[in-house]
Parts: sequence; C-alpha cells; structure tokens
Amino acid sequence: MNKNLLSLGILLFLFSCSSSKQISKNTPQILRDFNTFLITEISTDKTYGLSPKNPVEVGGAKYSEGPINERRFLNALAGPNGEEISYFRAGSCCAVKSNNDPFGFGSVMLDDYRVTWENSKDTISIYINMYDSGKLKAPIGFTLKK
Repeated sequence: MNKNLLSLGILLFLFSCSSSKQISKNTPQILRDFNTFLITEISTDKTYGLSPKNPVEVGGAKYSEGPINERRFLNALAGPNGEEISYFRAGSCCAVKSNNDPFGFGSVMLDDYRVTWENSKDTISIYINMYDSGKLKAPIGFTLKK
C-alpha cells in the first residue's frame, strides 16, 4: 500500500512539473524593410511582452541577428495613439527554457527594453527572447506604425 502511494505521489509530481507547452518555436519572421518587422496584430493577452513569463520571441540569435531582430520588433511599434516610441536596452534578465540555447544548458536570458513615448507617464518594460521565434504581435497598450 505504501509503495503504491509513493509511486502515485512520484507520478503526480513528475506530471505536475512538466509542461505541454512547446519550449522553443522557430516561426519565420517577415520584414517590412531592413529595420522593421511586418506585424499586423495587437495581442489580447495582457502579459504578452510585458511579463518575462510571456516574452516576445523575435529569434535570430542563431544567425547573429538577435539584437537587430529585437530592434526590428520595437521599430514596428507605436504608442497608444500612434506616437513615435523611443527605447533602450536596460539589460538581460530572467532565464527561460529554450531548445535554442547556444551553450546547451536548456535556458536563455531575455532582454529587457524600456519603452516610452512623448507625454507618457511611465516607461514600460518589454521582454524579448532573441533565441526563439514566435508569432509577433504588439503588446496591449501599443499600436503599430503605419
């Protein structure tokens, strides 16, 4: 009886810690021009890009285009009323799982970009993963450049 309970407990632990979510994505990105991605949607997910648990996945690190892909994403965004945004890289943070880790450890660091626009009351962090590539959308609160 105790062995069965122990076995059941171990199985529950293993399955509760696993995720059915795909770790790494490799969605191809489309360029509007050399410096800007073509993005056509605004996310409805309140955490997309605004939480390290749900970063924007721009890809490109494998081909040494990670940082430029981060800027290509940000260059496609506008403020809530179409304002020109400005941004700077505040640093790296937050390890996330990735099969595309160039060092083989299974996790990568995100980049934290601080974004603002004229007359904004605050600076907003957008978390970007340059190792994995997913469908790009503008985070809630942003619009897309025309």
